[in-house]
Amino acid sequence: MDAVRVALLREALAGTEWLRTTRHFAGTLRTSVTRHGGGLLLVGSPQYEPWHLAAHLDDEAAWSGLPELSPTLVRHRVPGGVPAHLAVGLARLEAARRGETLLVVTAEDPGEGLLERVHDARRGGATVLALDGAGGDEGGDLRALAHDALPVPAAAELDLDTVQHLVSAAAGENAPPAPRGRHRFLDRLARLAEQLTAPPPPRW
Repeated sequence: MDAVRVALLREALAGTEWLRTTRHFAGTLRTSVTRHGGGLLLVGSPQYEPWHLAAHLDDEAAWSGLPELSPTLVRHRVPGGVPAHLAVGLARLEAARRGETLLVVTAEDPGEGLLERVHDARRGGATVLALDGAGGDEGGDLRALAHDALPVPAAAELDLDTVQHLVSAAAGENAPPAPRGRHRFLDRLARLAEQLTAPPPPRW
């Protein structure tokens, strides 16, 4: 997606519930990680690892001067020989404590195993946020566990990947190092265009 199409997307969404909800959710994420400062955990489902979102949040953390946005990717299966930052398993959710933020991203029914781990994290005091692409009753249990959730039903106008791009781009907005006015808008537009046109990131 080139910068013109990105601009058209934002223009098309201006004033819509989608633009408001993605910005609200991004603001909740930003506030949670900056206010509590305990770190951001990011987990998907057994079938869906949110690699793109992890990479884009990491980029956004560097660009916006908000290192708290840089996530720890929690994985259902950890192959041998991977770097330490890619070797964090589900046991990390059991150790989640007050001050930490857990962002759960699912494209389908999260399953009982993941829900139990998310419950452990919430019981330990972590703030739980959910980007739920399952929709309907399938994501209901996850949304019930989350302090804030953004459902993306399969029949929605935007798909889960596009919503993740909008959320990650908005999460770093209003950061102190950001440029002002028109330059700030153009820089953010260019950043979102880069994210949407980038190939899948290497295994982060």
